[in-house]
Amino acid sequence: MDVKQAVSRRGFVGGVTSLVGLLTVKPGTLLSQGVSQAPAPRRTADEYDLLAKLANNENPYGPPESVLKAMADAMKYANRYGYPDGGITEEIAKHHGVKPENVMLGAGSGEILDVVGTTFLQGDKKIVGPEVSYDVLYQHVTALKADQIKIPLLPDFRQDIPATIAAVKANYREVGFVYLCTPNNPTGRIVTKQEVAQLLDGIPQDVPVLIDEAYHHFVDDPNYATSVPYVLQGRQVIVARTFSKISALAGMRLGYAIAPVGLLQRMRPYRVGSINAIVKWGGVAALKDTTSMAWVKKTTLELRAKTAAELTAYGYAVVPSDANFFMVHLRRPVQPVVAEFRKKGVLVGRPFAAMPEHMRVSIGTADEMSRFMVAFKEIFPASKAVNNG
Repeated sequence: MDVKQAVSRRGFVGGVTSLVGLLTVKPGTLLSQGVSQAPAPRRTADEYDLLAKLANNENPYGPPESVLKAMADAMKYANRYGYPDGGITEEIAKHHGVKPENVMLGAGSGEILDVVGTTFLQGDKKIVGPEVSYDVLYQHVTALKADQIKIPLLPDFRQDIPATIAAVKANYREVGFVYLCTPNNPTGRIVTKQEVAQLLDGIPQDVPVLIDEAYHHFVDDPNYATSVPYVLQGRQVIVARTFSKISALAGMRLGYAIAPVGLLQRMRPYRVGSINAIVKWGGVAALKDTTSMAWVKKTTLELRAKTAAELTAYGYAVVPSDANFFMVHLRRPVQPVVAEFRKKGVLVGRPFAAMPEHMRVSIGTADEMSRFMVAFKEIFPASKAVNNG
């Protein structure tokens, strides 16, 4: 199996991140994460700034002052290789109550997902995961020429844990790892803590389970919990986290894995090692600025609830979400609608093949969500109010 370059969750976006990218990444090593491999048309900075950006599940408010200051102060290391990194690995370990050796950094959690695929799908192994989930991981699996066992979602768009267990048992010797995304991208549905326990107790103990917690910080459901404690128990669990979402560092590329030492030892040789000095200091500051994170969560959840209620009242069902995005059922194909929104200055999520009539919408600022609703009502006629599932 060929080892491919890691694919980040999102490519670098203009401004200071372009500078940082030049400092740390060789040209051509970052691949686009879009559905199409063709490069997206470039907009000028002014054109980009005018758009309502509801396509990529980003934090629309940008890094807080504490993080900006930490990164600005770290610019003095831009010309150095052996720079101090702020103790980012130690801070992550302290934050989660694990040891530093249980932490592996990545250029966004996208690199972590790619490294897991490259590590555990060698020797014709297969991935078992939900039919609708983070499709870029499956694209990487396809690039590795590995097989996929996809489990259809339940009617309420939750992940089918009993069917996942059955698939792993039926293909035990061929399974490289199991993938869970919770909250799931693009549906926003969680896998409950009870279901995670059911899965881990229901499959052979030596099968690695990758649990993608990119949207962990937005969950308000008491039935949800992080899976980091399973790492402390020595279970074959890899938890992927990112600073791209609530910490607003999507363009700066920083994520990490928490896993047992034995799994990380197998994974480390496949890391690209393209994390820059500046974002490491930003990550340390972000972990400590819990006040800013709490404000982003509160504001995001309020706008999500408001927008979902408006869409429901207008006659369009919304999938219940525990993330900083939601899906709305358009009752017509998404692809042409994406272009219609773009003409109105609103960027919305890409289509997902298994849910061709559901459009993913990220939660932006209050102004962006208002612009979205105005555009939605211009594109779609009102319908009878519906109940969300």
